[in-house]
Amino acid sequence: MTQLTRRTRTVVLAAALAAACLGTAVPASAAIPASVSWHHGLPAHLVGRAASLHPEGVTWDPTRQAFLVSSARHGTVSVVRRDGGTRVLVDDPAIISSYGVHVDAARGRILVAYADLGVATRSTAETTLKVGGVGVFDLATGRRLFVVDLTRLEPTRAAFAVNDLTFGPDGTIYAADVFSDAVYRITPRGQASVLVRDPALTDGNGVGVNGIVYHPSGNLLGVNTGDGRLIRISLRTKKVSTVVTPGRLVGGDGLAVRRDGTVVAVTNSLGSPNGTDAVRVLASADGWRTAREQWTNPAWPVRGPSTVAVTPHGDYVLSGRLELLFGPDHTTADDFVLRRATP
Repeated sequence: MTQLTRRTRTVVLAAALAAACLGTAVPASAAIPASVSWHHGLPAHLVGRAASLHPEGVTWDPTRQAFLVSSARHGTVSVVRRDGGTRVLVDDPAIISSYGVHVDAARGRILVAYADLGVATRSTAETTLKVGGVGVFDLATGRRLFVVDLTRLEPTRAAFAVNDLTFGPDGTIYAADVFSDAVYRITPRGQASVLVRDPALTDGNGVGVNGIVYHPSGNLLGVNTGDGRLIRISLRTKKVSTVVTPGRLVGGDGLAVRRDGTVVAVTNSLGSPNGTDAVRVLASADGWRTAREQWTNPAWPVRGPSTVAVTPHGDYVLSGRLELLFGPDHTTADDFVLRRATP
C-alpha cells in the first residue's frame, strides 16, 4: 500500500468507523425484542429509521426533549422522534460527513465535528481526507452560525479526520482529530488555535484522540482508540497524562460525562481486532489521575456502538450500522438503534 492508503486505513480504524463486515449482515433492529419497555417516557430500545443515515454521533436536546443524530453518509443533523422517525434539522453543504454532535443549550447552538472519510454522498476525490473542522448552527432553526476549518492549522498534514468535540462552561469548543497529535480550541466567536500538541496523545502509530469530553474537574478526557488509553488534559496547565485505569479501553470511541461526574465510555470491535462492543462507567476520586470501573456491560447486544448520550431518562448508546458503510462494499442501511444502558 502507499503511505496515503496506510494512513487512510489507520484513520478509519482509529475513528472506529471501519472494518470488513463479519458474517452475514442483519438489521440492527434484529436485536430489539418485540415487546419494548419504557423508562420515564422513552423506550428502552429505540429503532430509528432514515434512508442510509448511518449516524456516528448522538446528543440529547433538552429544548425538544429529543435526540439529535449526525450522519456519516449525508453530513446532516437530524431530530429523532419518539416513534423512531427522523427530521433533518441541519443540512449544510460544507459538512460532508458529520460525526460528533453536541447541544450547547445555554447559547442555543448545535456543535458538529465534520470530516470526509470518502463514504458520503458529498465525497469527492478533492475532499476525501482533506477537510475537517467544526460547524456551529442555531439550535432552533439549524441555520449556520459559522464553520471553522481546522485543516488551516495543519497546512503540512496529508490527511484529516476530525471526529469529536466537546465544550466548556464558557462555550469554548475543544475538538480532536484522530490523525493528529493535537487538540484544538475554538472560542465562542469561532477563533481556532491549537490548545495542546503532545506525542503522548498518540499511540505511536499515528492514531490520536477519538472521543473527547470536558469534565467539571477542569480537565479534558480523551480516549485513544489504538492503544485504549484514557488521557487527561489539564486545562489549567495543558499537561497531558494517562489516567490509570483497571484495563485499557481498546477500540475506545465515544465518551460522555454524567451529572455525578462519572464517565460513560463506549468501545467497539469495528476498528480493532482486540476491541470489544462494550459500555463502561468509570469513576475517579483524585481528579482523574486514576479511575475505577463502576459498572460494565462487556458484551453490548447491538453491534458497533459508537457513542452515548446522557439524558434525564438514562444513558443511550448509539449503533449506527457503521460496519456496513465502512465495510468493503460500502453498503447502506436504513435503520439505527439507540439502546439504554442500565447500570
